Amino acid sequence: MEHMNTADKIKQLAKVYAPEIVQVRRHIHANPELSFEEYNTAAYVKQTLANYGIASETMAETGLVALIKGKNPEKKTIALRADLDALPIVEANEVDYRSKNQGVMHACGHDVHTASLLGAARILQELRDTFEGTIKLVFQPGEEKFPGGASIMIKEGVLQNPAPEGIIGQHVFPLLQAGKVGFKSGMYMASADEIYITVKGKGGHAALPEMNIDPVLISAHLIVALQQIVSRYASPKVPTVLSFGKLEAKGATNVIPNEVKIEGTFRTMNETWRREAHQKIKKLAESLCESMGGSCDIDIKNGYPFLQNDPELTGRTRQAAELYLGEENVVDLDLWMGAEDFAYYSQEVPACFYRLGTRNEARGITSGVHTPTFDIDESALEISIGLMAFVALQELNA
Repeated sequence: MEHMNTADKIKQLAKVYAPEIVQVRRHIHANPELSFEEYNTAAYVKQTLANYGIASETMAETGLVALIKGKNPEKKTIALRADLDALPIVEANEVDYRSKNQGVMHACGHDVHTASLLGAARILQELRDTFEGTIKLVFQPGEEKFPGGASIMIKEGVLQNPAPEGIIGQHVFPLLQAGKVGFKSGMYMASADEIYITVKGKGGHAALPEMNIDPVLISAHLIVALQQIVSRYASPKVPTVLSFGKLEAKGATNVIPNEVKIEGTFRTMNETWRREAHQKIKKLAESLCESMGGSCDIDIKNGYPFLQNDPELTGRTRQAAELYLGEENVVDLDLWMGAEDFAYYSQEVPACFYRLGTRNEARGITSGVHTPTFDIDESALEISIGLMAFVALQELNA
C-alpha cells in the first residue's frame, strides 16, 4: 500500500531530523519576540528554509510565505501554518534554553509550531519528487495581538498565487499526553471581542447619595443585567460567554466617583449572533444607565472570528493521523472557548486546526499555556514534523 510506504519513509526522516528540530525549537525559545516584532525570528526561519533549499518571501513585515513544488505543481495546493510570536511573560523554567529576552517568553508554544513547520518543510522538500502539487508554508506574525497576523497575511494575499484548497495548522495542548493528537470537526474555538464601558454619573460625598448619581451602583446593576444577553437572547445551542474581568471605581469609603470603567470579553461560535449580541449589549447598557440617571460610553472591539474546522478536510486529516500514529493515539476534542487567529483562515478556505499533545506527568511537564512554567515534552516534535508532512501529502492525493 502506497500510503504505508509514504508513512514509513516520513517516519524514518522524522527520526533523523528530530534532534535538529529540537535544537531549532530551543533556539527560537531562547530568543522570543513579541507580536509584530518578530524580525530576528523571521530572519532565522528564512535562513533555515534557505539551508533546506527553500526560497521564501516576506509578508506582513515579520511573516514569511514559501512554496515547496512537487511534480505538476498546479494540480493542487495545500497550506500549512505556524505562528512566530511570544508573550510578555517572565519565564520561570530553569532550563538551558530559557528566554534570553527578559519579560518575553514562548509560553504558548509558537516556538514548537514554527520548529514543527520547519521540520515538516525539510521532509517535504526531500520528498518533492514523489508527490504532485504544491505545499504552501505560512509563517505568520502576531497571533497573540489584535488584529491578528492572520488577518494581515490574508489582506496581503497569502491565500492567493497559488490559492490553497485547504489550510492545516496545529497547536500545542498541555492537557494531552505527548504522543497523542486531538481533532474536533465543525465549531471548535470561539470568537473573542473586547468590551470597554465607561459608566458616567455624578460623584460626591458617599453620605449624601441624594445629591449624587452613583456610577458604582449603576455598574453593579449593569454587570448583572448584561448576563441576560447570554441567558435569555443566546440560543442554548450556540456556546456564548460574557465575562467582565476589570472594574475600576476610583472612589473611597466615603467618596462616590464620577465614573466607573468596566472591561470584559464576549465570545461565541456564530458570526450572525455575534453581531446581534453586540447591538443588544450596547442598547441594554445605554438604556439601563439612562434609566438610573447616568450615561455610558461603550466600545466593543472586534477580535478574532470563531474557528470552524471544515468537516471533510478535518475527517481526512484525522484519518491520516490514525494511519500515521495508530487509532489509539488520536482523540476527540471538546469545544474550546479560547480564541485563535487561525480562525480568519477558516472563514476563507476549508481549514483544519488540530492539537498536539505535549504533556508528560512523569517529568513534571504539566503547566498550561500562558504560564511562566509552560514547557513541552520534546518527544512531541518528532511526531509533529512527521505527522504534518504526512497529512499534507495525504491531502494532496485526496
